[in-house]
Amino acid sequence: MGRVQLFEFEDLGWFPTVIRDCGTDFLRFAVTRIDQTANFEPVLEGMLERSGNARVIDLCSGGGGPIETIARGLSAADKKIQVTLTDFYPNVEAFDAIARESDGIIDFQPEPIDARHVPASLSGVRTMFNSFHHFPPQAAKAILADAQRGRNPIAIVELLNRGPLSLLGIVFSAVVGLLLVTPFIRPFRWSRLLFTYLLPVVPGFMLWDGLVSCLRVYSPTELDELTSDLVADDWVWESGTLPNSSGPIRLTYLLGYPKE
Repeated sequence: MGRVQLFEFEDLGWFPTVIRDCGTDFLRFAVTRIDQTANFEPVLEGMLERSGNARVIDLCSGGGGPIETIARGLSAADKKIQVTLTDFYPNVEAFDAIARESDGIIDFQPEPIDARHVPASLSGVRTMFNSFHHFPPQAAKAILADAQRGRNPIAIVELLNRGPLSLLGIVFSAVVGLLLVTPFIRPFRWSRLLFTYLLPVVPGFMLWDGLVSCLRVYSPTELDELTSDLVADDWVWESGTLPNSSGPIRLTYLLGYPKE
């Protein structure tokens, strides 16, 4: 099946923040309790060492997520790392809680940050976890070109793909998983219970957005097509897959960095 560019509610400017934040909070809860990106940790460590910069600018952070686990793992191994969370629709309450619990290795930008036009003040290794699929090809190319233009390495990782296992996983997660874990998600909000159980808007939007996310993920071949216009003698583009450390669905990645 080819890539399909359908809409996700989360991307719509009019979509209520309270509902969007419930969704990003759930995603963060899930990915920080089931570490799927352990095999990517040494890849990011290598990019940081190659760049000589310990700062990571996490784009489209949602409510947090894999970068938290990776940052804590690298910090525990005495590797220098400082992460800045950003998003076009920043979940400031979640960002603030993550920063306060991070022992100083994570901070955040409270204002909207457009991944296609990242301010020059936010320099460092850029990361995007489970978010690149939100962007149609032209916008995706703009993200890559912006990183390359500023000589900022970029690492893109998708935990999903267009295969049946991903689609089934989304159905289980949105229909069963969300209902089971919602009372344990922090920060506690009465609105979360209201829109999950009494008015089940959150499960509905998470099911739709999750299935659409799978259908929008770029394959390694499609990632190579995106970078074909950005080939340069002083820059490396590298795509591929890695084993998922907690399941059968392989991670898809794209790396871009200055050639040594």
